[in-house]
Amino acid sequence: MTRVCIIGAGPSGFTALKALREAGIETVCFEASDDIGGNWYYNNPNGQSACYQSLHIDTSKTKAGFDDFPMPDDYPDFPSHQQIFQYFQDYVAHFQLRPHIRFNTWVTEVTPESGGWRVVTDQGEAAHFDYVLVANGHHWKPSWPDYPGDFSGETLHAHSYRHPAEPVQMQGKRVLVVGFGNSAMDIASELSPRYLTERLCVSARRGGYIMPKYLFGQPADKALLPPWVPGWLARRLFRWVYRYTVGDVTRWGIQQPDHQPLEAHPSVSGEFLQRLGSGDIEMRPAIERLAGDEVVFSDGRQERFDVLVYATGYDVSFPFLKAGLVPLDDNRLPLFKRLLRPEHPNLIFLGLAQALPSLLNLAQVQMRLVVPLIQGRYRLPSVAEMEAAIAADEQSHGGHYYASRRHTMQLDFARYEREIATELKRGVSARRGGNRVEKQSA
Repeated sequence: MTRVCIIGAGPSGFTALKALREAGIETVCFEASDDIGGNWYYNNPNGQSACYQSLHIDTSKTKAGFDDFPMPDDYPDFPSHQQIFQYFQDYVAHFQLRPHIRFNTWVTEVTPESGGWRVVTDQGEAAHFDYVLVANGHHWKPSWPDYPGDFSGETLHAHSYRHPAEPVQMQGKRVLVVGFGNSAMDIASELSPRYLTERLCVSARRGGYIMPKYLFGQPADKALLPPWVPGWLARRLFRWVYRYTVGDVTRWGIQQPDHQPLEAHPSVSGEFLQRLGSGDIEMRPAIERLAGDEVVFSDGRQERFDVLVYATGYDVSFPFLKAGLVPLDDNRLPLFKRLLRPEHPNLIFLGLAQALPSLLNLAQVQMRLVVPLIQGRYRLPSVAEMEAAIAADEQSHGGHYYASRRHTMQLDFARYEREIATELKRGVSARRGGNRVEKQSA
């Protein structure tokens, strides 16, 4: 009997568990924490959640919900992290998944063994599995910048930020938020009211575009063009809409962007521009160096700050995999259909993408291919065909973004869903039309 291991019980892990259990596949899910939820578990005792007290999802509930378990009608357009966490709890309870999750269990080692994988946990257990599904997330290991000089004030990464008094008391302080992504927007907006901080500045290496949460009276992601519209045309139309509805971002003190809208992973905020326009937030260029209690910027300006908040992203990491087992380099891991390496077809990565508009339900789509693969109903292409598909897909989904480690995992959700359906049809037909390809040795 085929045995499958899932690492992680966040939304990717527990939706994968549901799909495998429904298919009658023996599965165990290892979760390091004492509950499900992953990054959406506030104050997660495993220390890997970046969830802060005021966090709301940036994707509307209709785009983020699971297709087999919609979000409640009484949820707002953009639910809070408490509501998302309760939604996860309800999902797991509805499909009776909790008995199949091993909580408080860290996977410490995954190594090739007899065509499958040997999985070792911190509980002293070691077991053989035919397939391992990796769903440990990619927003848990903070990426810290390295600037010349030293800073004498307090520093923290956005990963540890909970609210204006935890882990650092920021009331009355001079605060600099470093970064221009969603976390930077949210944290800066929360800290910026004049009665809270003495001064709030945001340092960004380059200019960018802040996407509104609403367009034409509805959540912006519901106003997206249908997936059959060519990407180049959709981007051109959106640029016109953005310039008409938002306008020239430099009027808020943001640097002139060196790219067009949708040529970078979008930062979404309904409040950030308002705070800039109200003078509660001031923009600064890139940091050149640190000098005691002062920060020197690339334009020569030198200012004093009490706290630096680094909203500088995350490093992708799989600490249970031996270095070199997969070609992970500077947050880039080329995968066939964002799932697997050709040399390890039974080591599958779930949710390893920056999916637009939503990441929560990505694994549901991925399991449409994974379950038939495990069952033997779907046949993978040849290694050469998979390598060619990896290059083509990365160009298709991310070729229009500027070069950055931030853009190594971009994914258009609607297009990807169509691609998975097409690949499934091809692979099932290939399986029926020829002999089953033997599982390659890991």
